[in-house]
Amino acid sequence: MHTWLEPKYFAWLEQGLVVTVLLSVCAGVCATFCGFVLAIARTAANAAMARAAALYVFVFRNSPLLVQLLFWYFGAAALMPAEWMTWLNAAHVVALGPLTLRWPSFELLAGWLGLTCYTTAFIGEEFRAGLRGVSGAQAQAAAALGMHRYTALRYVILPQALRIATPPLAGQYMNLVKNSSLAMAIGVAELSYMSRQVDTETFKTFQAFGIATVFYVLTIAVIEVALVVWQRTGTRALSRGRA
Repeated sequence: MHTWLEPKYFAWLEQGLVVTVLLSVCAGVCATFCGFVLAIARTAANAAMARAAALYVFVFRNSPLLVQLLFWYFGAAALMPAEWMTWLNAAHVVALGPLTLRWPSFELLAGWLGLTCYTTAFIGEEFRAGLRGVSGAQAQAAAALGMHRYTALRYVILPQALRIATPPLAGQYMNLVKNSSLAMAIGVAELSYMSRQVDTETFKTFQAFGIATVFYVLTIAVIEVALVVWQRTGTRALSRGRA
């Protein structure tokens, strides 16, 4: 009796890993952009905008991700017109030369939207903490040099805020990879979902979930290594600049 998984089932896990990485990357990119906008809104002089941003953070940080995913999958489907759902569930294919792009399933879209909205609240707070970590004297010095507010934000405040926010941001990206496993609840064929499928067919629980665990750990390790490289590169660039 073979104790290891057959190549077919190992390929299932690899496919699940690809979906996990793609889902995490897409949600991470969108959440980073939206989180930055959210942080700017929270620090805006406009009180209504700042309160709306604070309300967004309050709602999405204090409700379970699983509930949010279920809402986007079942609730959004119930609220949208039937014609929209028909279009979303249809097979759309775009051929770009040798490359063929296929429209993702509604499960994947709901998972991406749920993870993006949830992660945006956390990343926005990390960006805001980075902005608040920059001394107010920096903005005053930029203003004294005649810089416009947005010019000072781009060239003076943001580079420093980004260095401050990078370690906690990396932690949020790690959490995003782990949180993506909850998308199995709405039928997204990511790594945890495929692990269960392999376990159901082979009854090799240890092998299925053991390999999945290794894949998760390796993915998180890549993010940690990228963080270390980023920090070392930034430190060297800063040292050269001072020299």
